[in-house]
Amino acid sequence: MSPRRSGTAAAQGTSGTPPGRAAGLTVEERQELGEWARARTDPGEHGAWRPPRDRADPVALLEAQNRARDPDLVPVRHGRMVASPFTFYRGTATVMAADLAATPTAGLEVQLCGDAHLSNFGAYGSPERQLVFDLNDFDETLPGPFEYDVKRLAASFTIAAQHSGFSPEHARRATITAAKAYRKAMARFAEMSTLDLWYSRMSEHDLAAGMKDARRQSLAKVAKDKKRHGKAQADEMAEAARRGQAALTKARTRTSLQALSKLTEVVDGRRRIISAPPSVIPLRELGTVYGLDADELSAAMDKQFADYRSTLSADRRRLLDRFEVVDIARKVVGVGSVGTRAFVVLLRGRDERDPLFLQVKEATRSVLEAHLSPSEFPTAGERVVQGQRLMQAASDIFLGWSEGIEPDRYYYWRQLRDMKASVAVDTMVPAGMEYYAGICGWSLARAHARSGDAVAIAAYLGTDKRFEKAMATFAADYADQNEQDYQAFVEAIDSGRIEATPGV
Repeated sequence: MSPRRSGTAAAQGTSGTPPGRAAGLTVEERQELGEWARARTDPGEHGAWRPPRDRADPVALLEAQNRARDPDLVPVRHGRMVASPFTFYRGTATVMAADLAATPTAGLEVQLCGDAHLSNFGAYGSPERQLVFDLNDFDETLPGPFEYDVKRLAASFTIAAQHSGFSPEHARRATITAAKAYRKAMARFAEMSTLDLWYSRMSEHDLAAGMKDARRQSLAKVAKDKKRHGKAQADEMAEAARRGQAALTKARTRTSLQALSKLTEVVDGRRRIISAPPSVIPLRELGTVYGLDADELSAAMDKQFADYRSTLSADRRRLLDRFEVVDIARKVVGVGSVGTRAFVVLLRGRDERDPLFLQVKEATRSVLEAHLSPSEFPTAGERVVQGQRLMQAASDIFLGWSEGIEPDRYYYWRQLRDMKASVAVDTMVPAGMEYYAGICGWSLARAHARSGDAVAIAAYLGTDKRFEKAMATFAADYADQNEQDYQAFVEAIDSGRIEATPGV
């Protein structure tokens, strides 16, 4: 076997081969592929970040994105991003995609999330009605080098730790934990059978057991070291475990029925979505925004709903047919995606106490497509859905896609609230962030192992600490870069170059 030829096939997905394992290679040959990649690009090389002289203006990159967004929401996007360097980082996937294009890679591809920062992980309900923890945002998903996602994740922990006022040591520990968990998990996945790997998931039970084990380890360290800081860490872990369990308990209440009481009202005997512009604008008021009358808007949504329905499997179409559409509204969500079109659809089942809320989000071209190969799918909506199905251990039963009535407008559909829970960065303690970094690293490795070659990636990462140390170095440097970009963003707002509406 020629390692160089096989490495190219696996990395580039030539001749119709998808990213990941090269067809026909044995386990030993896949290990050799990873070792060859390690010899070509040492894991320690990932630690260097120096902006190139011709680095694009980050504000200009954001302005370019804004041109395809709803103009009335662009200031809202800026207002959410300017809140802190961390919220700014959340909205700058396009900036980091351009930066990562200039960094070294091993040549091993996976299905990328494309925006794998720590706030894009969380718990949600599986089709079996069990809570699972996983990635939950795939707007930028695309095949590419596995390092891109790991670097995005690592930098997010360093920036979030700084945002929370943690010490440099705590920031570094959380960042290293994320990368180390990724490396160790990939080694375990490399040893699994194909189906065992595919069925792997992090359940609510796994989360609870992990938090309990982390607290036990903290207490054991206290008993061994007999140091005051150890006791403080154990107390922090106990508090983090309590908050984590409370979040999981609350997640079970986050359903369409709960959303019904928060998002709707009854007027003249009819249920409708409450108007709260600019965050929520019902269909009955959207004509002035898009220059269409109510009948035209309704007809457009009917067509999209029919297109979306056709992308579901036959059994799920039958299930969806048990519901009827009651109302629709534009609803602003997230940070980086603000300005892209997003809607919420209220449907009714057997009666008013049997609601279903669907979220419809615009899918645009992935920020990675400017630097990697374009998507194989004909529409951006299908790209998002197929990437999500490939990476997630369990996906929403109502996940599908549609085309808009305007050229080059595409959407994907999913449940608005499906027992979802996310981390509150502002209230995290150092021990809790370190634990959370570990489960994020594990989850990212599992998502990558489903689409990529876990054997080759594990062989590339090796058993030493070079990779996680390099990720921590990169993250610290990139956090500095993010701070500089944030200050340039603030100056652009202060100078009037761009407009920001905070507090929405």
